[in-house]
Amino acid sequence: MYLCLNYIKIISISFCFLFIITFVSAKEQDLYLSLKNLEVNVRQGPSFDYPIKFIYKKKFLPIKIIDSSNNFKKIVDINKNSGWIHRSQLSKKNSAINIKEKSILFNKPKIYSKPIAKIEIGKFFIVKKCKKKWCKVSDNKTSGWIKKKYLWGRF
Repeated sequence: MYLCLNYIKIISISFCFLFIITFVSAKEQDLYLSLKNLEVNVRQGPSFDYPIKFIYKKKFLPIKIIDSSNNFKKIVDINKNSGWIHRSQLSKKNSAINIKEKSILFNKPKIYSKPIAKIEIGKFFIVKKCKKKWCKVSDNKTSGWIKKKYLWGRF
């Protein structure tokens, strides 16, 4: 009887732990979104009553969600600029910014494949798909594979 109760406790703790890990993982994936429109107002607070702090002018720019209040999300960008954006201005489109100086874009997701281009830090991409350690990205001119660890954003 005592042994059976111990097994039940262990199983219960395991399920709780598994639930917490799953919830945290899902939450981390939803931290990044992108901008839906070419111009997006960033406000000083979480309502239209607050003044505009600055305006983004880059469609699909990746941003990180750090807080939420009603229909507004508090965001931070790669340069640590922060403010509040209405949720109607946010998209789930995958996009990212290169964070490594002179990283290389490859033809295939392997370092031994043909290099396509050297990518400067701050370069913006639309993310097409990702594998374990690589993402296929594109801009208006180029398409190729880059290591996932060199990207900041939603992918």
